[in-house]
Amino acid sequence: MITKIIFLLLFFGTMIGVGLYSRKHATNVNGFVLGGRSVGPWLTAFAYGTSYFSAVVFVGYAGQFGYKYGISATWIGIGNAIIGSLLAWVILGRRTRVMSKHLSASTMPDYFGKRYDSKALRIVAAAISFIFLIPYTASVYNGLSRLFGMAFNIPYSVCVIAMAVLTGVYVVLGGYMATAINDFIQGIVMLFGIVAVIVAVLDGQGGFYQAMITLSELESDIPLTMGQKGVFTSFFGPDLPNLLGVVVLTSLGTWGLPQMVQKFYAIKDEKAIKYGTIISTFFAVIVSGGCYFLGGFGRLFDGPAIYDANGKIVYDAIVPQMLSGLPDILMGIVVVLVLSASMSTLSSLVLTSSSTLTLDLIKDNVVKDMDEKKQLLWMRVMLVFFIAISVVIAMDPPAFIAQLMGISWGALAGAFLAPFMYGLYWKGVTKAAVWASFACGVGITVVNMIAPFIASPINAGAIAMVAGLIVVPLVSFVTPKMDSKKVEDIFQCLEEKVLVSKKKSIEE
Repeated sequence: MITKIIFLLLFFGTMIGVGLYSRKHATNVNGFVLGGRSVGPWLTAFAYGTSYFSAVVFVGYAGQFGYKYGISATWIGIGNAIIGSLLAWVILGRRTRVMSKHLSASTMPDYFGKRYDSKALRIVAAAISFIFLIPYTASVYNGLSRLFGMAFNIPYSVCVIAMAVLTGVYVVLGGYMATAINDFIQGIVMLFGIVAVIVAVLDGQGGFYQAMITLSELESDIPLTMGQKGVFTSFFGPDLPNLLGVVVLTSLGTWGLPQMVQKFYAIKDEKAIKYGTIISTFFAVIVSGGCYFLGGFGRLFDGPAIYDANGKIVYDAIVPQMLSGLPDILMGIVVVLVLSASMSTLSSLVLTSSSTLTLDLIKDNVVKDMDEKKQLLWMRVMLVFFIAISVVIAMDPPAFIAQLMGISWGALAGAFLAPFMYGLYWKGVTKAAVWASFACGVGITVVNMIAPFIASPINAGAIAMVAGLIVVPLVSFVTPKMDSKKVEDIFQCLEEKVLVSKKKSIEE
């Protein structure tokens, strides 16, 4: 216990120290929300990666999908690295940075409002962001608190409140720069921690080969496989269609999440994009791939601890059960690992929500003539308000973490992904198409919550994203176009000529 407490005190002290150090970067709106658009490759890449992966992945998703799909769950981590990180940076990174600066957009709703010349779109996008980021935040609290309860025997409510207060303190103090620096520190912990945990857990099962042999001898309880052995160690696992749904939601979904995309707004220069792409992809391979690979051995830890009083499996208890037998020093590392993953995601979520609520909803709509000082004050107040709401929800969450995250990602990415991405590349996107995408993403998610027509919230989220990618071009072809001059002015920023050195280009 002393070891775990020492790890925690060091961790908490570092986070607060970074918050105090970063106060000088949070003296204006641009600095508080985007770090002055001067964040280098390492900080940006780690901020992206650590915001991507939280306790939701480590405890909730790795446990649930590792148990369901076995070793093939590792494909989810590979999809996260290739689609969610590498392709996201290549396709969205540079254009998002250039166009968001040209439009002077600080948030995703701000981008929608200026790109499509519509104040109404901006307000509705802000409302969607605020509403559906709350369940995601609650899921982060839930995942972390389950592990804390096991490691320290601390009540769930105490864990939630302590985490909320600590996150609120350092984000209020230092804004985006505090979260970026802390994300870097937390990312280093996550990289080394996940490797150490995998080695320790497999060693407890007799090593990798013995663990694979034991897993291959288990009979499948999935009807499609008719009880055959070996499916949990097979290439595509026992349920490929549903596995693909998880890959789509957790990988493609990042392209439409405000807290992820806004990392590109803060990029400093071309070098940051080039190296950030490589670093964030490597980070995703190790952290996400490692989490799902570890979760794939979940069935080896089957026992009373992962079932409720009615004999129903509790997926969120699987990973804590896997870790319960680790030595104290490793358990301390695990606690800091999951705390790092959760705090980084939580800080990104609350900063995104408070800035969106202040800049896109309250400013000019509720409060007129809001100067720089008032905007900073309102953002800090809204940050505390958002944390308080998410804590209330986290106190009485749904049965599984994955349900919360599936709802949040499905609505946000389903609504925003298509109009955001198409808007960076295609001049022909219309306002009506953006409205259609918003209605489609939110509509599919909410209707499926009330009257489920798609069994899995994960698959519902994936369908909402794909639907948006289809709906936006179809509606754009049959609805009135935007003013061509305004659109040309927006895209002119991409045609601006710049001089580069020979090491960047061999053109004469």
